[in-house]
Amino acid sequence: MAVETQASIGQDAASLAEAGLDTHEKSFLERMFGNQAFWVTVALAAICGVMSYLEPVFATEDNFFNITRNFAFIGVMALGMTPVIITGGIDLSVGSTMGLVAIVCGLVILKQPISYMPDWWNAAAWTHSWWMALTLGLLAGALVGWVNGVLIAFVGLPPFVVTLGMLSAVRSLAVILSQNRMLYDFRPDQAVTFKQIGGGENFGIALAGGFRLSNPFLILVILTLVLGLVLKMSSWGRHILAIGGNEQAANLTGVPVKRVKVGAYVLCSLSAALAAILSVGWSGSANNSLGQSYELLAIASAVIGGANLMGGEGTAYGAFIGSALIFVIRNSLLMAGVDSNWQGLFVGAFIILAVVLEKVRGRRRE
Repeated sequence: MAVETQASIGQDAASLAEAGLDTHEKSFLERMFGNQAFWVTVALAAICGVMSYLEPVFATEDNFFNITRNFAFIGVMALGMTPVIITGGIDLSVGSTMGLVAIVCGLVILKQPISYMPDWWNAAAWTHSWWMALTLGLLAGALVGWVNGVLIAFVGLPPFVVTLGMLSAVRSLAVILSQNRMLYDFRPDQAVTFKQIGGGENFGIALAGGFRLSNPFLILVILTLVLGLVLKMSSWGRHILAIGGNEQAANLTGVPVKRVKVGAYVLCSLSAALAAILSVGWSGSANNSLGQSYELLAIASAVIGGANLMGGEGTAYGAFIGSALIFVIRNSLLMAGVDSNWQGLFVGAFIILAVVLEKVRGRRRE
């Protein structure tokens, strides 16, 4: 009798284990099919497949290089935008931050003396080095993000209003610092290194078969992996998600809400600063108009990839694949002979569709 009971218990346990396994498998499939980034990936693969069939030039190595390089700048910005959106905020100033950082970097490595700077700055060699340009550029970006974060988290102002005001203020500052001119006459010895950062390939390493990947794209891939791990495995990432899910509850459980929010905005502006540095290195010039309307593309990339504008949801991979989809659509439209003026219509339609899909997924969860 005891043996039969033990056998029955063993069978029940086995059946429960199998049921648990099936449930786990179903939940994984449900999570995958319910993940917006998954469907964006499917859409991206479908577009690439169709375009490769219709336009063989689309599948060439040169076109792949151009697409990945072009969306890398927006992708880097979208990564920084994602934690901000997860917290339920938004940053409209990232495009202007790009313009400011570009001018700061350009002024540092500019060949000619700057009239409004002190003599020691114009005379010292170390103040005009490429690493000083990187340092001051990143610091300028971090300062913009810190001001945004403090006004939003500690003063309690709405993110939309704060960052909209910063969009105008920072762009004006970039115009003033550049004296409303493009900067391109850089010091040759420093400009070479600076251009290699944003305009180089494969980090200077020769790949088999001569395959080329731009430095900005490789940096985007690395940052995507890093941010993905941070959001999933670090306490800061868990705090970001907790704030977006329920800020009051997160505050009651001891989450340093204000500091985490400031950190999210600093990270967002730093990503814009990095995108500006890469862009200046790629183009070889600094323009105060750099980044105009880029904030919309960065937000669109994150939203298309599954970030919820109401907060609580968003992934690094979603920002990556969302930016890729936007630029593949742009490239496909150009190759199909569609007027470039129609690009905004298609991108806008995808943004609206992404928000609709998020609303539908939200209702299903409820």
